[in-house]
Amino acid sequence: MSIRFDDRVAIVTGAGGGLGRHYALELARRGARVMVNDLGGDRDGAGASDAALTVVDEIRAAGGVAMADGGNVADYGQMAEMVARARAAWGGVHILINNAGVLRDKSFAKMSPEDFAFVVQVHLLGSAYATKACWELFREQNYGRVLMTSSSSGLFGNFGQANYAAAKLGIAGLARTLHLEGAKHDIRVNTIAPTAGTRMTEGLLPDAAFTTFAPEKVAPAALFLVSDDAPSGQIIGAGAGVVQASYITLTPGVALHGDDLSPEGVARHWAAIIDRSNEIVPGSGAEQAMLIGRVLGAYD
Repeated sequence: MSIRFDDRVAIVTGAGGGLGRHYALELARRGARVMVNDLGGDRDGAGASDAALTVVDEIRAAGGVAMADGGNVADYGQMAEMVARARAAWGGVHILINNAGVLRDKSFAKMSPEDFAFVVQVHLLGSAYATKACWELFREQNYGRVLMTSSSSGLFGNFGQANYAAAKLGIAGLARTLHLEGAKHDIRVNTIAPTAGTRMTEGLLPDAAFTTFAPEKVAPAALFLVSDDAPSGQIIGAGAGVVQASYITLTPGVALHGDDLSPEGVARHWAAIIDRSNEIVPGSGAEQAMLIGRVLGAYD
């Protein structure tokens, strides 16, 4: 059965190029009406352009339906206006792909506080603002699909990207909580960690990798994650046609008593503490306390 988006309205932020452009084009090709959002700035967030209009023209030329929006994701008021425009024109919003982002890479020693804050504001707060602008509508409709964009840098770290990594791991935490809060209203929230050759990764990936890691090879995973039958609460890696699943796990741990309940005791039991043989994937933060209770019970 083919995955279609007929009668769905989708918003894709940062859709003036790269991954966002391919998401928007493919959503429209499969029947969605698409709000193409892009401020049109440079990779570091400076300037503006009509990049969104260019993608809208592509969609319309192919017979699709689209509108352009030049709103700044880091401004909640502009995100609320964007959602209101989509709702006025098309009756609702059903899908949000938070894709907009910037890079200001430097080692932490050389990074200014302003550059740290700016990247966090665009990625993390921008994702929160765009989602918040849609949230009540999703609840009213009892339907919503949200795709957050994290990164391997956030999940696993990357030299020279402290600001970006902090924002991207924060986004994964935001998505996990919204997955829990949205469940009763059929709001499904997932996270994608893409690897693609785009303007954002130019200079980070070798030139030869740009064909292998073409952005259109990420789009299938992204579209599945915002489809009617999408899962929820997942962190999915995608690049070069490979789709992966990433998990945040927790080991059972060791109950420390008496003299062992000390820094020296932690050192003595370190190998057992980090032993992954019986680790779990918690469904919520409360499961850490529940697991501690089970470990304590085993020693009673």
